[in-house]
Amino acid sequence: METIFKSSPCSYSITNNKTDSPISSLIHTIQSCKSLNQLKQIHSYIIKTSPTIPLQLLYTKIITISATSSSNNHIPDTNYLHSVLTKLDNPTIDLYNIVLKSFIRSNHNPLLAFLFYTDLHVKGLVADTFTYPFVLKSCTLMCALREGQQLHSHVFKNGFVLNLYVVNMLIRFYGKCGVMEGAQKVFDKSTERDLVTWTTLIQGYMDMGCYEKGVQTFYQMCETGVRADEMTMVVLISACAKLRDLNLGKKLHKYMIDHELNLDVYVGNALIDMYMKCGDADLSVRVFTEMPVKNVVTWNSMILGLVQRGEFTMALNVFKKMKDNGVEYDEVTLVGVLNCCANLGAYKQGKWVHSYIDKNGVKADGFIGNALLDMYMKCGHVENAICVFKRMKHRDVVTYTSMIVGLAINGNGRKAVEIFSEMSKTGIVPNDVTYVGMLMACSHAGLVKEGCKYFVDMITVHNITPRKEHYGCMVDLLGRAGLLNEAEDFIDKMTTKPDGVVWGALLAACRTHGNIEIGKRMMKKVDEMDTEIDDGAYVLMSNLYCSSYRWRDAFKLRKTMKERNVRKSPGCSSVEVDGVVYEFRKGDKSHMKAKEIYMLLDTIEKHLKNSDQIVA
Repeated sequence: METIFKSSPCSYSITNNKTDSPISSLIHTIQSCKSLNQLKQIHSYIIKTSPTIPLQLLYTKIITISATSSSNNHIPDTNYLHSVLTKLDNPTIDLYNIVLKSFIRSNHNPLLAFLFYTDLHVKGLVADTFTYPFVLKSCTLMCALREGQQLHSHVFKNGFVLNLYVVNMLIRFYGKCGVMEGAQKVFDKSTERDLVTWTTLIQGYMDMGCYEKGVQTFYQMCETGVRADEMTMVVLISACAKLRDLNLGKKLHKYMIDHELNLDVYVGNALIDMYMKCGDADLSVRVFTEMPVKNVVTWNSMILGLVQRGEFTMALNVFKKMKDNGVEYDEVTLVGVLNCCANLGAYKQGKWVHSYIDKNGVKADGFIGNALLDMYMKCGHVENAICVFKRMKHRDVVTYTSMIVGLAINGNGRKAVEIFSEMSKTGIVPNDVTYVGMLMACSHAGLVKEGCKYFVDMITVHNITPRKEHYGCMVDLLGRAGLLNEAEDFIDKMTTKPDGVVWGALLAACRTHGNIEIGKRMMKKVDEMDTEIDDGAYVLMSNLYCSSYRWRDAFKLRKTMKERNVRKSPGCSSVEVDGVVYEFRKGDKSHMKAKEIYMLLDTIEKHLKNSDQIVA
């Protein structure tokens, strides 16, 4: 037990100097306390050994030090503060304000501040301009609307409704509680407004999702001649990101430049996020390059923004620069990089991230665990994914869905069914993506009856409305099993209009089983669709003709594609070399060593032709 006594309480010296008075020595001792336990021991010592010493001044010091000390791992003890405060005959409003402020800083229930506010009124004290903001802040933290409204009435009655600091806190309180009508009324009745007033009101509208109203308030602020600062711009730029309003975002950026506002790390991060979400990656990169100071959020915003745009190779390049600059990455960074690795099939890079996670003691659970699992599955390393899955202590619907979809894609349908059964036993409710995985698994494993049952359960048990992916999987399930007529009937009975995904699934099955008649009927329906013509359907039908040696029909179909300006999407492949992923498309010559690559391909082609002649 921590103690400040040398041997016993009686031997503790309360004087540092022979000339010091007992009270001044006690005050000096209280001020030199290094922990709350020491403060309590001194308090106990005073009660036991010095009953004649006037306690008003000493208790005031104890309360002040206990409430204001933020060092030495000292968190204010609200119960102790209350017990000492009740022993004072004539506490001052300043002392109550100190205690009220401590409640906001502490980890205790902020509504204790409201209880102490009531207590000070019982003792006949009058709140001042410092009291109301402290208590309002506590109500704001707890979104305690009723208590805050009572405070508002007291503010009005006691004549503080014109105090700018109190007004700003009232606007913030109503905004955090989602009562923007109240915030607007306080704002409208205020005769004095500063930048904080305007920014608080704008922030309130943004938090409520009223982005247009928040922007309109900003324009009103500009008309009054109030100049925005960096904090105001962060609020507005973040709203632009949610609105996906690129033009407004550019105007705000120009406002910053025109008014010479600093491109600090917070504004820069908001701009990067806004430009990414509004679809202008080039401007995001420009802001990123111009930022004088970057933090981990800056790098994460670039990486995740590129990931969301499908620019996985660029995102990995940014991550490489991040490593080269010695920036310490966090869990958000790792999840973004694993997402890139999953979509690019960059197994070595993903394996490196896994090693980093293990080496640095990062828990492969939650978001990181799910990202690792997804990466291994998409890279075809099923055993590694299963190992990650088994080690995860906290599994959610995303975890199980990633396992089921991954196993289905990798052709292990029966194992996916086992995982789904395990998921049901844990009580985790499957979602629509889970059922897409289950139907895919049944399709690849030839489990027709099971797949039909899952489709019915999805609708009747979990009330999930089938989407085009579910219908496409069911058609694929029946088609792979050779039940082409049943698949056609299933499409005819669909509650929604079939699209290219559904027709394409049946066309693929027709090609597999060589059924040209059903394929022709499906192709006719594809042509009749109002939506954009799907090049995949034409390619499947053309291949179906070719597989049946109907070259003339295949040629006519290709001609029709050309007449209708239907172009086949070029094939794409990627390869990972030394942790770097290279992506190639048909006829692509953008690679810096494209000339050498094509020369090597020509050489390989010649060797293959020579080997064919030798065999012949």
